[in-house]
Amino acid sequence: MLAGGAAERAGGASKADVELDGRRLVDRVLVSVADAREIAVVGDVEVPEGVHSTLEDPPRGGPVAGVAAGLDALTATDPAEWTVVLACDPADPLPALGRLLAARSYAQRSDDVDTAEYDGWCLADSTGYPQWLLGIHRTASLRRALDQLGSPRDQSMKSLPADSVLVTVPAGDDAVADIDTWTDHAHWVERLREQEPS
Repeated sequence: MLAGGAAERAGGASKADVELDGRRLVDRVLVSVADAREIAVVGDVEVPEGVHSTLEDPPRGGPVAGVAAGLDALTATDPAEWTVVLACDPADPLPALGRLLAARSYAQRSDDVDTAEYDGWCLADSTGYPQWLLGIHRTASLRRALDQLGSPRDQSMKSLPADSVLVTVPAGDDAVADIDTWTDHAHWVERLREQEPS
């Protein structure tokens, strides 16, 4: 999970520590990936015991540098086949990730799809634009893409999977919404309040 951005549109606040619905944004994302074998958070933020915490070196290297640092922080000698890449600020991460995993699971069960051809899945907004920080990637493909890219510093997320075969999963704008500004935050405070059972 990437939690090291400058958050300029939120006045420089630590977005990972901003609370929504009584829980920090970073903790809402951690809940969504609680079943993962290993979790790494890239950023200067307090994380629960058992979660790897790291920073890209030097800091503020951009999201691709964050992905590289996160992968390097994972310690399993037998790495998982798949790696979920998420920002720390999705407005509603649990259903978003559920949609993503359901699409991959459906493809794996389909007789008409050879999932060995694919390097990963990511959600796309209503215009079809891929949300690179809401994706699940074949770990070996992600590492290969990083190796091919060279230095990850100041690279765009769009450049990372340039040679990968990714499936985009259509999703509504709410499914891919993130908390970039305090206006976004206020909107989602009200939105989640409306969803509470009466």
